[in-house]
Amino acid sequence: MVIFEAVEPRFRTPASDLAREVLIHGPILRSDLSRRLGLSPATLTRLTRPLVDRGLLIEMTEQLDGAMGRPAKPLDVRADARQFIGIKLTSDTAVGVTTNLKAAEGRRAERALPNHEVATVVDVIAELVHELADNQDFTAIGISVGGAVSNRRVVERASFLGWNSVRLADAVEERLGIPVTVENDVVALTAAEHWFGLGRGLSNFAVITIGAGVGYGLVMCDQVVSTSDTGLGRGFHFPLDPTGPLCSLGHRGCATAMLTIPSIRAQVEVGLAVPVSYAEVIELAKAGNPVASQVVHAAGAALGRLIAAVANLAMVEHVVLAGEGLSILTVAGDVMRAAIRDDRDAEAASIDLRIDENGFTSWARGAAAIAIQQAVDALAVSS
Repeated sequence: MVIFEAVEPRFRTPASDLAREVLIHGPILRSDLSRRLGLSPATLTRLTRPLVDRGLLIEMTEQLDGAMGRPAKPLDVRADARQFIGIKLTSDTAVGVTTNLKAAEGRRAERALPNHEVATVVDVIAELVHELADNQDFTAIGISVGGAVSNRRVVERASFLGWNSVRLADAVEERLGIPVTVENDVVALTAAEHWFGLGRGLSNFAVITIGAGVGYGLVMCDQVVSTSDTGLGRGFHFPLDPTGPLCSLGHRGCATAMLTIPSIRAQVEVGLAVPVSYAEVIELAKAGNPVASQVVHAAGAALGRLIAAVANLAMVEHVVLAGEGLSILTVAGDVMRAAIRDDRDAEAASIDLRIDENGFTSWARGAAAIAIQQAVDALAVSS
């Protein structure tokens, strides 16, 4: 199933930068590429030719090039040139999707994790890949996890799995013989939003996710921000409500206490004295149940304060919301927007809020996007 030998470039090359620009911004005119990359037309032609010859890039129908004053053929990525699989690991499930080179979703499947033993998780990943592959060739696999990851290979810490220093990429590659990339789930999702999603075309924006946890990603100057602290819970305990409930670490009204699905469910269950699912919480709030309504509206206000804080501190005006917990907006969307306005200077730019409603599929596409990044760099280097 291997299409190319995995090549891990030590640094980006002009060819890989060119391929990335076309992937993110294509279809794009050569004159615009020259300007964005600072390359002469002759150099651009030299770098482009092998990528076109290998079928990675294609020339589109002619259109007028305003910069050159004559017809030109924009460059784009041939979306079906390569196929990928993205897998998102949670504490109890592996969710996978197939994508093309532009991270468009194909097939979807999921498997329960019987336990967190590394060998068991690798078995589940292998089963998922075999189901999704369906005798097709795939270029690479991307896997995302909630935790700290080094070199896109090693899960240094994933508390929800009980893992430390797990060489997950090596284990899956040895099992399947396909190049594997591993990344923190929020970094992967942010990359997918930047390259293929609601942040496409934006140089600066933030991503906020709510669901089982709270995630925060940032793109600045067209680059996903990733540091040594990535995956260590940035934003988990940001204070949002001094009168709110306590999280498991004793922080009152922090992001985890106010916005995560387990905490929202627990608050409603205490008030109603019966177990409820998250979907039931939302339906109860819609129906006007006082306990559920109070909890969901408080969560909406807390989310608005978090959005405003991120926009104020990171100095961005575009924010992408994602995650499986966003159904609170069907009840508390207006409350969230009011909280944003309250915490923004009246003369500050309005926040451009973009909502990714794809739920868990977005996380798996994010994993695929990281594999696509690695593959595009490798293919460009080998051209």
